[in-house]
Amino acid sequence: MMKSSEGLLLIFSFLLRAIVSTAAREAAFDRIEELPGQPPVNFEQFSGYVLVNEKRGRALFYWLTEATGNAHEKPLVLWLNGGPGCSSVAYGASEEIGPFRINRTGSGLYLNKYSWNREANILFLESPVGVGFSYTNTSSDLKKSGDERTAEDSLIFLIRWMERFPKYKHRELYIAGESYAGHYVPQLAKKIVGYNKASSEPFINLQGFIVGNAVTDNNYDSFGTVTYWWTHSMISDRTYHSIISSCNFSSPSTSSPCDSSISYAMNHEFGDIDQYSIYTPSCPAATATSPENSSFAASRRMPTRLGRSGLLFLGNRLLRRRGYDPCTEMYAERYYNRREVQEAMHANVTGIAYKWTACSDVLIKTWRDSQFSMLPTYKELMAAGLRIWIFSGDTDSVVPVTATRLSINHLNLTVQIPWYPWYTGRQVGGWTEVYEGLTFATVRGAGHEVPMFKPRRAFQLFKSFLAGKPLPKS
Repeated sequence: MMKSSEGLLLIFSFLLRAIVSTAAREAAFDRIEELPGQPPVNFEQFSGYVLVNEKRGRALFYWLTEATGNAHEKPLVLWLNGGPGCSSVAYGASEEIGPFRINRTGSGLYLNKYSWNREANILFLESPVGVGFSYTNTSSDLKKSGDERTAEDSLIFLIRWMERFPKYKHRELYIAGESYAGHYVPQLAKKIVGYNKASSEPFINLQGFIVGNAVTDNNYDSFGTVTYWWTHSMISDRTYHSIISSCNFSSPSTSSPCDSSISYAMNHEFGDIDQYSIYTPSCPAATATSPENSSFAASRRMPTRLGRSGLLFLGNRLLRRRGYDPCTEMYAERYYNRREVQEAMHANVTGIAYKWTACSDVLIKTWRDSQFSMLPTYKELMAAGLRIWIFSGDTDSVVPVTATRLSINHLNLTVQIPWYPWYTGRQVGGWTEVYEGLTFATVRGAGHEVPMFKPRRAFQLFKSFLAGKPLPKS
């Protein structure tokens, strides 16, 4: 006769095999055979949905591009874009660190020489719901997004995604992102640390995170931004003093004189520039009147979304400036709205009632809770022993290097390696300082989306971060 303990063991074994079998089937269903217009590649791709809230029908869309070699040995990196409300598929995957770039017509792809999946398995997440292909069956969710719910949903996503891809359980995990992901990344890291402490058998092996041009502290960021405008000759002395005297950046609310001074600077003194990259040409499509470009043009003046990218037309000639193309966001919107692309990526399976866009204006305008300062969270995560790097492209005027440095200075950290220039090849890639618990680096000549403007320098930064080594001095 079988003992009861043996019977329970057999039942448990059967259930475990069933769960693993189901997860394997889901992972196999998510495999991307080939994207339309894709060149040949030597790595696996997966994409699809993970349900994060059954009651309200919230589901997040992901795209995994595995490493080009020895993927089973390399870490997992979760990439998040900010906004809030902007797509990691549009920006991180298609303009910055992903393996592909989209051609001008949106008809095909070409390879990115400095893709980060040369060093790691990269998982792009469109978060929160309402961003890109991520959706909710409860329409009111779109007007109730905020920091806390975004972090909670992202944690649930990771837990359930790793059930679907168990080979990534216990794998070294790093989180990366930029801009408003200066909130998303450390907030999710804090959730993971708490989850691991509360779990009898934690399996999310978070090692650290890296964020670029990161929104960090409302007070210091705001003062540092205005300082950048003035020191880079974007505004007059008069406007600078007007903003400083009329704005109380430590207050969560603004005054009319403050708003008027900032509005005057943007509308009368900045000129027609790309605020996310002040020394490169802006996209001429922003002045076009066709319906295709209307939403692109409408958001260009006020920096509420990630980089404006494109091409500069001079007469009948088309100029590319060192490979930088200031209208790439438009190419992404052409490509990912193609039905055959969505089918290949297992996307838009519910038939969402709106076009795929790089950013969601609804989320940007209705964001509910936003943590005033991330500095206390940084202190908690440094105490938890995570590897933390912050980098800053130095030609971004939206979340500029001066803002980031001012925020970091108020952490009052001990310097381990004093300020020095770091190199890629024989050129200065930027400057860096290593503190106890945190590394800061600038990237010379890069705008808001650092890997798009300076891909080689960003790739060196990423390799050094993964290795846990200071940036090269020569």
